[in-house]
Amino acid sequence: MDLKAEIADWPVGSASVAVIGPSGVLDVLDDGAVHRWASLTKVITALTVLDASVEGVISLDDEVGPPGSTLRHLLSHASGLAPDSDRVMAPPGTRRIYSNHGIDVAAHHLEASGDQRFHDHLEERVLDLLEMADTSLVGPPAHGAQGSIENLATLAWELLRPRLLMPEVVWLASTVSFPGLSGVLPGFGKQPSNDWGLGCEIRDHKSPHWTAPENSPATFGHFGQSGSFLWVDREADLACVSLCDTAFGPWAAQVWPRLSSRVLENYG
Repeated sequence: MDLKAEIADWPVGSASVAVIGPSGVLDVLDDGAVHRWASLTKVITALTVLDASVEGVISLDDEVGPPGSTLRHLLSHASGLAPDSDRVMAPPGTRRIYSNHGIDVAAHHLEASGDQRFHDHLEERVLDLLEMADTSLVGPPAHGAQGSIENLATLAWELLRPRLLMPEVVWLASTVSFPGLSGVLPGFGKQPSNDWGLGCEIRDHKSPHWTAPENSPATFGHFGQSGSFLWVDREADLACVSLCDTAFGPWAAQVWPRLSSRVLENYG
């Protein structure tokens, strides 16, 4: 499969793509740039918080956010918090409301548990552990990371085949929490069952969606407004990641599923 040919009609200035299998990177097109990850940052932020919870530094049952909300609610966008403020839009556990603010509140809760900045937790628990030296948090925990395609592929490989992260951490991030909640999937409209794990979106049977129709329902990952995505399909034993210099828009909703179908067809 010629990755360069596959993305030749993408309306972007430059882009990188990598395909990952059980033994690591199977194919990569690298534009050599460090790109903004935007909401892909939520994945590494959630892994950081989950690692601390498994160690007992904090608990997923800690009461954080609006009354009745826990850390578990925040990480799965089920706290009822508005996207970018403390405004409460629904009782916890009743709707899936995608909240940047909720992820930032979750990160602050870890920071407030001791004398380390969240940035230090992120580096120690994820970035340094996985040797992701090209990745850094330069903004909020919900959407402020930037990094290389090589580092994003390393993250995807770890999620496909955990070697350094604790398996329970990856399981929590990629397994549905508060199943069956309806909500809006940004960029793709209202979903009657908008399933999420603690940090990652779960594909399930959502339509329309940014992955391919051929991706298994258990496929998990995230995409970002910077034109970035990461998905992991354990049934296919594959993962795929992309970064680019152009914001998410209708173009991405068209070409990402096509690329994912081709990846599954050629590497599955």
